[in-house]
Amino acid sequence: MRVPARLSTRGVSAGAEAGGPAARAATVISPEEAVEWVKKDRRRLLHVVYRVGDLDKTIKFYTECLGMKLLRRRDIPEERYTNAFLGYGPEDSHFVVELTYNYGVESYDIGSGFGHFGIAVEDVEKTVELIKAKGGTVTREPGPVKGGKSVIAFIEDPDGYKFELIERGPTPEPLCQVMLRVGDLDRAISFYEKAFGMELLRRKDNPQYKYTIAMMGYGPEDKHAVLELTYNYGVKEYDKGNAYAQIAIGTDDVYKTAEVVRQNGGQITREPGPLPGISTKITACTDPDGWKSVFVDNLDFLKELEE
Repeated sequence: MRVPARLSTRGVSAGAEAGGPAARAATVISPEEAVEWVKKDRRRLLHVVYRVGDLDKTIKFYTECLGMKLLRRRDIPEERYTNAFLGYGPEDSHFVVELTYNYGVESYDIGSGFGHFGIAVEDVEKTVELIKAKGGTVTREPGPVKGGKSVIAFIEDPDGYKFELIERGPTPEPLCQVMLRVGDLDRAISFYEKAFGMELLRRKDNPQYKYTIAMMGYGPEDKHAVLELTYNYGVKEYDKGNAYAQIAIGTDDVYKTAEVVRQNGGQITREPGPLPGISTKITACTDPDGWKSVFVDNLDFLKELEE
């Protein structure tokens, strides 16, 4: 079953898409001004949105096995969906997951484009033992990463989403990665640098295994959540399925953000402006590979959390 992406009261949920005309005419900003503004914009990864078939089961797995906290839960019966926000700290300072359960939909197609989420833990082996004891699925036992020394393991949640457990010292952002596959890595890096204002933190080619990765983000990997882009040699397109939805990013100005995204080859899928019924301003877009992101006004986001 295909379930289209929904804009919730925060504009970033994963049930039916809302639209509507832009609340303000397109902002005019020159390419030169755009480069400088993106550098100054206070951007942060807010949360990652995806769909699950059994919300209670997933919440139980994330809290008991992954150590997350249920931050809040919201049911929207008139729209027939429920959201749950989970993470390792408050939403105003941490990257969190937003789970969406659409009434009556028990499963989704994850596709081949989505890769995994990353979680930093201090002891991978102990975490894996706990997950096994709770009935979780381990798809890659603890051990050094291919071609490196970092200790990792891979697990799957009840819906089949993959999580990479990364052994790392204490970090303020345990939910540390979202990995997506792209068809042209140079194009993707350029887009996320210019349109999203991300920094290329590192790039590593693995010719033995025929793939290259690029870590993009708004700060060092050990302190911030990052986007891991993966290019598999010779693969230009992927099936995105209907399970993974989008990443939400905070911005100081959704109107300028939309214009900068347009200038750099992105497609605006929701014109910037306030959501119907509330004052939160958002804009939604897709990158050159079709991955969706939603930008949310920083001040509006904080006001909603206070409410």
